[in-house]
Amino acid sequence: MTNPLRYGLLGAGMMGREHLRNLALLEDVKVVAICEPNPGMLNKARALAPDAVFVADLPALLDQRLDALVIATPNFTHCDQLLTVLAACQVPVLIEKPLVTTEVDVTRLRRALADRASLVWVGMEYRFMPALAAFDAKGATVGQRRMLSIREHRYPFLKKVDDWNRFNRYSGGTFVEKCCHFFDLMRLFLKAEPVRVFASAAQDVNHLAERYGGAQPDIWDNGYVIIDFDNGCRGMLDLCMFADGVRFEQEISLVGDLGRLDCQIPGPFRVAGVAPEPARLVVSPRAPAAPVIENIIVPKAAMDAGSHQGATFFQHQAFVAAVRSGKPAAVSADDGLMAVLMGLAAQASATTGQAVEIDAQNFRLLR
Repeated sequence: MTNPLRYGLLGAGMMGREHLRNLALLEDVKVVAICEPNPGMLNKARALAPDAVFVADLPALLDQRLDALVIATPNFTHCDQLLTVLAACQVPVLIEKPLVTTEVDVTRLRRALADRASLVWVGMEYRFMPALAAFDAKGATVGQRRMLSIREHRYPFLKKVDDWNRFNRYSGGTFVEKCCHFFDLMRLFLKAEPVRVFASAAQDVNHLAERYGGAQPDIWDNGYVIIDFDNGCRGMLDLCMFADGVRFEQEISLVGDLGRLDCQIPGPFRVAGVAPEPARLVVSPRAPAAPVIENIIVPKAAMDAGSHQGATFFQHQAFVAAVRSGKPAAVSADDGLMAVLMGLAAQASATTGQAVEIDAQNFRLLR
C-alpha cells in the first residue's frame, strides 16, 4: 500500500467534521493537523481525529508537511485564506463552496490563480452524489438539450458558529451560499455558460424573530431564478427553505427533443417509522415509449458519514486520485468562481428587479 497522504483541515465546524468522517473511510489518508479557533468545534473535531495535532493558525497548519489541505471555514474567510495558501506553498487544496462571496474577490482570486499550476479543487459535493453522477451520464438520452429545472424544497438554514450564515455580508446571500451548487450543476448538465439571469426572492418565513447583536437576519428563504445560456438552453431554479417535510428534497429535470430525464433525491432526515427510500432516476422518452425508473443505492458507510447522499466520500476519493496522479481538479477554481458569479447575478437581479447579464469569458457582471 502507498504511504497515506498527510492531510490538514482548516475549520472543524459542521462541514469540516463531515470531511473528517469521510476521510476516516479512506485507507490512504491520514489527518495529521487541524486548525479550529472555536473551543466547542475543536473538541468535537478532537473526538473524530484524536491523533491529529491541533494548531493555532493557518501558517502553523502549513508548517506540518502536508500533502493536501481541506478548507471548511465560513464563506467570507475563503478568499483571504486561499490567497495565503497560494502565496506560502504548493499544497493541493480542496476548499468548500462558495469559493468567494463578492465580485471583487472573484477578480482577486482569478488574478492570483493565473500562474498557479498546483491543484485547487472547489467542494461542489453535489456533482458527486451517485444519483446526480448517473443523471449526468444519462444526459444524452434526452437528445438535444433544451431545458433544465432544479427544485430544492427543504428545511431552513442550520445554525453555524457565530451565526454567520444568517447574514448576506458573511454568506454572500442565499443564491451564493446555498444555490452555487445548483448553478454549477446547470453548467455541467447543459454544457454551456450563462449569459443572462433573472430572479425573484424574499425572506418570508424563516429567521424573522431572530436577533444577533440586535440585528435581524437578512438571508432569503425562497426564490425563483431563470438563466439563459449561450447555447440557447434555459435553466430554472425553484428554492424553498420552509418545506421541511417534503418527500424529495431535490427534483431535477432535463428536457430535450427526444424525452425527459428526472432525478429525485430524498432529504437527509429520517421520519420515525418510515424506511428511508433511495434516490431515483426516471428516463421518459417521448410517447409512446414507457418511462424507466432506476433506484440509486449508496453504500451505507458513505451515507452515514455525511448529509449529501454519500457525495463527500466520492468527492474525496476523486480528490485523492487527483493529488496522487497530478491530474487537474474535477471542479476547478474557474468552476467555483462561475457558480459564485451566477449567484451574485441572481442576488442582484432579485434586489433590483432587473435581469443581469454575465460576461462569462471575463468573469464579470454587466449592469
